[in-house]
Amino acid sequence: MWQSFTGNEEDAIQAEQAVGRDMAQVVREDSHGPADPAVQSLLENITARLADRVKNRAHHFEVAAVNGNHPTAFALPGGFIFVAPALVTLAEHDRDELAFVIGHEMAHVIKRHAIDRILSQKALSMASLATPAARTIAPWIRTVGVQWLEKAYSREQEFEADALGARLVQVSGFDPTGAFRMLDRFRDLDKNTDPLGLGAYLSTHPPIDDRIRHIKEQLHLDI
Repeated sequence: MWQSFTGNEEDAIQAEQAVGRDMAQVVREDSHGPADPAVQSLLENITARLADRVKNRAHHFEVAAVNGNHPTAFALPGGFIFVAPALVTLAEHDRDELAFVIGHEMAHVIKRHAIDRILSQKALSMASLATPAARTIAPWIRTVGVQWLEKAYSREQEFEADALGARLVQVSGFDPTGAFRMLDRFRDLDKNTDPLGLGAYLSTHPPIDDRIRHIKEQLHLDI
């Protein structure tokens, strides 16, 4: 529906980028101070390597480390990805684990999950979102909060993002088993009384064991 409203696929991607750019500005303004430049550089290097293997060159991805209260990541329409430094710390700066997280978020953009959940909101319309620099998005995102961006996907979409994200990791030369290590870290935190506030983040994702099993099947990994 979004593509038919905005034109061809390239037009749709450009429209998504306009929407995401406005949303990203709100996220940056509401973030808790600047992130560590070393963390930002690490995330940018990983993202560039993954983006280089995305077939549709109309997609562009921009990653930013944004301070938050718990280890999380989320993607906005148009390829704007935000990762909390707490997640980088949780992964112990492991590039393969972080590549899975970023690849997963990139997949949400590529598969149009990011724009679809925005379009599902009754407070917004396709007409308003398709206009340049849509000004309805800033007050709306401030109303619902960044937390909504972290947990609004369906479990089916999460499985789809896991599969595409893991394949992207693999073809980019990262170790795909980093996905399992990252997911194991989430599971361990959840078992240990959720000290970093992951409950809300994980509640909308499929069970960890199911996610690991699905990724192994998609990548034909017998491990």
